[in-house]
Amino acid sequence: MSNLLKQYLSNDRSSNINNLITPHNGYHWDGISSNFFEGWYFRLTLPNIGQTFAFMYSIADPIGGQSNSGGAAQILGIDEQYLCRTFPDVDKFWASKNNLSLGHWGKTDLPITPQFLPPTKFKTHIQRGYQVTPHLHQGYIHDPGNNNYCRWQYQVKPIYGWGNPQHPQQATAGWLSYLPIFEPGWQILMAHGLATGWINWQGKLYEFTDAPAYSEKNWGNSFPQKWFWINCNSFIDEPDLALTVGGGIRKVLWWQEEVGLVGIHYQGKFYEFAPWNSQVSWQIQPWGKWQMQAIDRDFKVILTGTTNLPGTYVRTPTAKGLVFNCRDTTKGKLELQLQSRSGKTILKANTNLAGLEVGGSPWHEAWIVC
Repeated sequence: MSNLLKQYLSNDRSSNINNLITPHNGYHWDGISSNFFEGWYFRLTLPNIGQTFAFMYSIADPIGGQSNSGGAAQILGIDEQYLCRTFPDVDKFWASKNNLSLGHWGKTDLPITPQFLPPTKFKTHIQRGYQVTPHLHQGYIHDPGNNNYCRWQYQVKPIYGWGNPQHPQQATAGWLSYLPIFEPGWQILMAHGLATGWINWQGKLYEFTDAPAYSEKNWGNSFPQKWFWINCNSFIDEPDLALTVGGGIRKVLWWQEEVGLVGIHYQGKFYEFAPWNSQVSWQIQPWGKWQMQAIDRDFKVILTGTTNLPGTYVRTPTAKGLVFNCRDTTKGKLELQLQSRSGKTILKANTNLAGLEVGGSPWHEAWIVC
């Protein structure tokens, strides 16, 4: 980690970010393996206009020299419009193994090793690229084919990591995730935070203060064979509520398993429904409807997500490089019910700004796990 980055990270000791640092927040590449990817996802919701910006970054085969080596920045913007630029030069990617700090440079006039830059210097000298720290998210990408572009810069204040905010934060996939047995790895970095700054999308400036923000990451050799995902931290009349759901077919050593997880942060508490403590079931259509139920010894959660929108396809890492095998909407309808085992309602919430996703294959019929 550069001295400049250390200094920048140490300037915000007044925030509670140091209490909300999750496991697996650093870069996982061992510096040797070629068949490796790591990806990061950052979501920003603007409830007052009913829109979302989703930023997706990835690096593949970082040792370089392969046909699919390189990085990419993808954005789902206003009305789920898609923008993507690749960064073929792996040497212009940088990331810290110790914390959530990374970036990739495209066009620049700086003759130095890629590294964290003060925001004003980045804006002046990086004509294409991005940089991220726990506090800052900044970048610019441009598609010369259609002249579409996005420039962004905002600060983030974390509210929830992954777990009870009064306790050390948890690994999303449990303690076994510290061992190299799961493929891929998955970690929610920030279940809920507040972002302040601006985004210039296609020439229109969107300024925001304390907008709901979210981040997660994954790493390994490829995405799951098949998966679904639900996310929202912008519910109607529930500003202190964040939900993340994931389910998929993942590799575990030499076999595969179907696993699902529900995580809810609400009013300072963390409700976790995972394979090691709960019964989790789901009924996911190829597109349009997501249903999930989970129950542990104390609580029960029921989720229903729907959309009439066609969604947008985005790219995910595979052995053949980035391919369009993931379908998303950021404007899904979602109903959430959290109850005690006795049936007492703890929470009923809904939103029209849920992230709903299916990916991988096959999706010829409903995926039902009871």
